[in-house]
Amino acid sequence: MMAFINHHQIPLLAETDVLVVGAGSAGCLAALAASHDRKYKVMLVERYGFPGGTSTQMLDTFYGFFTPGDAPKKIVAGLPDTIVHALHETGDMFLRPNTYGAGTGVNYNPERLKHVWDQKIIAAGVHFLLHTTLVDVVIEEAEPISCIFWNKSGFYKVKAKRVIDASGDADFCHLAGYTYEVAGELEPAQSMTTTFRMSNVNLEKFQQAGGKQMLKEKMKEAVETGKHALPRKEGSVHEMCQQGCVATVAVKVNDLRALEVAELTQAEIEGRRQAFIYETFFRQEIPGYEAANIIGLSHQIGVRETRRVYGAYRLTKEDCLSGSMPPDRILLCGAPIEDHRKGKNGEDETFWQYIPGRGVYGVPYGTIVPQGSEYVWVVGRCFSATHDAHASCRSMAQTMAMGQAAGLAAVLSLDTDTAAHALEVSRLQEKLLQVGAILEIPETIADTSRSGWVHNFSKTRQ
Repeated sequence: MMAFINHHQIPLLAETDVLVVGAGSAGCLAALAASHDRKYKVMLVERYGFPGGTSTQMLDTFYGFFTPGDAPKKIVAGLPDTIVHALHETGDMFLRPNTYGAGTGVNYNPERLKHVWDQKIIAAGVHFLLHTTLVDVVIEEAEPISCIFWNKSGFYKVKAKRVIDASGDADFCHLAGYTYEVAGELEPAQSMTTTFRMSNVNLEKFQQAGGKQMLKEKMKEAVETGKHALPRKEGSVHEMCQQGCVATVAVKVNDLRALEVAELTQAEIEGRRQAFIYETFFRQEIPGYEAANIIGLSHQIGVRETRRVYGAYRLTKEDCLSGSMPPDRILLCGAPIEDHRKGKNGEDETFWQYIPGRGVYGVPYGTIVPQGSEYVWVVGRCFSATHDAHASCRSMAQTMAMGQAAGLAAVLSLDTDTAAHALEVSRLQEKLLQVGAILEIPETIADTSRSGWVHNFSKTRQ
């Protein structure tokens, strides 16, 4: 507890049945799932001024809905689909087929997505607070969990019967005393990335000049000749919903810790520096980019991993690569192990390992239940996994599926007065199936090249 504040003197802001800390894609889905049948009070608290986390702060593509390769299968569904449906209704999404990498992506307008998250959360009756940061946790026997928050109005207390930690950095679990691994302690932590967006790109000219293959060769040449100080030989650049605009995942910041504020500050500055090196490179070297400019940087630098909570079960590399389908699975994943790290020559490289066989594995319930937890779940990039397994199961479709499972688990826990670790997983699976989740590998190949994914999506691009 903060030594300078007596939590008994902090005013009570709210009492709720389910408190979700963090409104990223995992937290938003957790709140929506927990409020799905309107039986309990649900509160969602976010430190930024808008919901969505990574989905709106730095990226514009949902990966993980489909398996990669030339025979994609749709493996995540249910409440996550309602978000994509809403984007489709206003023409703010398209499917981006991809036989390499994480597979077909659901590309969207992140600014519209902020509004979609807002609408869904409010329509669900969730008590929603932005600009509110968790600063402490008090757990007393026979009492609801007390979370201390700070915002512009001061310090406030929220009492909750159940808590879902979707903070990304496992802030609740850290303050509550649950055990975790900090990225970098056992294996090198994945690098951080400042994404940026460029406008006024002549995509037709770019494609005629060789497209992505040409870009790959130009980046490699720039690094090897030293003409441009790019941090890596490869990077992702793709068309956005907005005409003539592209989004990137190219900046790479290594050897700095996102949990140390001085180092995080340094990382933010370095990420911006690299972004404008890329702008110069694109304008000087890439046909179609001569008049392009950066029009936006990610709201903060993208952090891939910090704390990973030790759960009742820990997802491992072996689980992923064996295609394990445990009986207590709560979601499916087909994303390869995609590890962004520093290579032998100091350059940042991406190491890929694809899921063999049917290309899909199941994620056990225990990965979202912290060890010793009675009434707490953990979802998103701080869930229970080793470094390698985390590098596979961190796509946003999977984190949304985790949130969906945790929200329904919290409701089932309240319904049955059962601790998180003692929950009957078969009953949770029934609830998941009722909202449309997928727990078995589909037999049919998903249509990602034209209309027909779900609700007759018709807007697709290459």
